[in-house]
Amino acid sequence: MELDRADLKLLELLQRDGRTTVRALSEEIHLSARATLNRVRKLESNGLIEGYRALIHRAALGEQICVFAEVALKDQRQAAVQRFEKRMAAAPEVVACYVVSGRYDYLVRIACPHLDHYHRLISAWLDDAALGVEKIVTNIELQTIKEFAGFPVPKAPAKP
Repeated sequence: MELDRADLKLLELLQRDGRTTVRALSEEIHLSARATLNRVRKLESNGLIEGYRALIHRAALGEQICVFAEVALKDQRQAAVQRFEKRMAAAPEVVACYVVSGRYDYLVRIACPHLDHYHRLISAWLDDAALGVEKIVTNIELQTIKEFAGFPVPKAPAKP
């Protein structure tokens, strides 16, 4: 799908606030409400907008620790990788899981009510031979400086 300035601006605005009204969006991109709604629907149907979510203030859920765990697997065969990824997808504590290059295979972001809970969680992963975890290196988040759930939207090229 070819994106023009209005599409890129819509993506940027909706990432900031997915509940923005069509009217407010249309004022920002200088199109009618109907044209704006059609563009949003086209972005959705073409898969550029995957969905809308609520961002929850973490502190409102009570004290939580956030941990970045660098995970190395013993076995890189497809079955072992699939088992690990399926377990990460199913674990409610796992906020995000990324395949990364470098010394580790995965970077896993984990939220737990306390450090003891995290310790029990990773101990279970290490003890489960079928999961195939070789090593976990833990980095505890001390403070969040910036967190953005989206991606920077590219700017449209300047008009000639």
